Amino acid sequence: MKRILPFAFALALSAPAFAQTVDNQGAKDLSDNLARYFGKQAFDKGVLKVSVEGDAYKIALDVKALVNALPEQKLLKFDMAPYALMVKPRSDGSWDVSSNFSQGASFEFEGPEGRQSMEFTIKDGKLTSVYDPALAAFTSATSSLAGMTMTSRQAKQQADVSTGAGTANVTATKSANGGVDFTATQKVSDFVEMIKVNDPDSGMNFPLTLKTPELSVDAHGKGVRTKPLLDLLAFAVANEDEAKLKANQAELKSLMLAALPIWERVDGNYGFKNFEVDSPVGKFGATQFSTAFGMDGVSQNGKVDYAIKAAGLTIPHQTLPEWTTPLLPTDIDLNFGGANIDLDTMAKKAIEAFDLNKNPPLSDEFGKALVADFKAKNPKVVIGHSTVKNGSIEVALEGEMTFPGEKPDATVTVDVAGYDKIIDALKEAAKSDEQMAQAFPFALAVKGFGKTLPDGRLEWMINTKADGSVTVNGAMLKGPDAAQDDSAGQDDNSGDDGAGGTDDSAGGDDSDGGDNGGAGAKLKP
Repeated sequence: MKRILPFAFALALSAPAFAQTVDNQGAKDLSDNLARYFGKQAFDKGVLKVSVEGDAYKIALDVKALVNALPEQKLLKFDMAPYALMVKPRSDGSWDVSSNFSQGASFEFEGPEGRQSMEFTIKDGKLTSVYDPALAAFTSATSSLAGMTMTSRQAKQQADVSTGAGTANVTATKSANGGVDFTATQKVSDFVEMIKVNDPDSGMNFPLTLKTPELSVDAHGKGVRTKPLLDLLAFAVANEDEAKLKANQAELKSLMLAALPIWERVDGNYGFKNFEVDSPVGKFGATQFSTAFGMDGVSQNGKVDYAIKAAGLTIPHQTLPEWTTPLLPTDIDLNFGGANIDLDTMAKKAIEAFDLNKNPPLSDEFGKALVADFKAKNPKVVIGHSTVKNGSIEVALEGEMTFPGEKPDATVTVDVAGYDKIIDALKEAAKSDEQMAQAFPFALAVKGFGKTLPDGRLEWMINTKADGSVTVNGAMLKGPDAAQDDSAGQDDNSGDDGAGGTDDSAGGDDSDGGDNGGAGAKLKP
């Protein structure tokens, strides 16, 4: 809330600053400007109010009035003090924006599983910032709080969240290619979440506690189209009536095209230090844990990236067999996503084709053609260089996959250091575990397919084709799928030949691997 509400009110400041004299006429002008984005009814029903407070304007949001104005709201109880921003025009045309967002609120409502409730408090919350209407963005903003608590109750679950002190900073500048470039950081100390589940129907009854002494968020974006997005919001408010919206859909299309590509690129990262999860089966933890996400805007060759990283992993051994201890990961670095994603063509064709006077606005035939066109551009699922480690054991993986037809076309390369240690662990497990006794010969067979690299690692380059064929390090493991019945025997023979070839290559992959399996250079430890 402390992030969303200041941003929402800043929409009102997108027009040029008023005269430096703060007076009742200025308050009325500001109210009119706010109404462009929130609607006149927000003022008529007391949800928003602008008043003169000394040398600044006070913009107050009464959330209780907003809840009461919502049709068919099912809240049984709601209590929250009005939220206020102090805004003051500056001589350079920008605005000083500040707020004390210390807050306490509680509400109760009837949910699908009975009565639910939530309450929260924010202690000593403060915001100071500068908003530039020419950019429709905060050029600088700093906020802080002394702590926060939140409790959520449901019939079978309760969650209690608390944090210590926190700070956040935002900066923004004009982008070279249009829009706004921004950077945002946030740090929160002593994050704790306690979850209690008690479900007699399923027999689940356990507590769970997540905690970290420091939670951090880092985000940055390039070319965010703030002004066109504001224009779209104003259009939506001005055309709430369905008939009016249909009549003005040409303008809507123009505004939607102007907002593309929405942004050039956005990236964000959540980081946790000394992250711990206390559970009935023991304590999970990581000295460092982070998740990252990045996405290009609407473009003809876009990328999406995800990453999960953890160092110093600890996993409770109480419920695991002793032999698994050498195999439990202590460090992971997983990277995956997509590439060659053409959203630009899809978006522009859809904007051009939709007609609000038809039901549906886009025909099923058009939708199918659009999807087919998207797939024809060969978007890729990408596995970036990823590793899972435990001591001297390291498994590395990378590859990509496309879908030229119903079946995927994929190339995946796997490197393993310390494979013999994995074999030793499975051999020990086979003495007491029947499933591991069955898995042990398979692990030995997998080793036979591997190519030994100069540093001693084993590598498997796996290719699967849309025709159903599979090769490992250039040796045919499975032939193409049968196209018709009279070719079934040929496929079987092909599979037999592949098996023989595989056996040969396992015994002497220096000859075969040099031509077909030399993927060692791809994976760098």
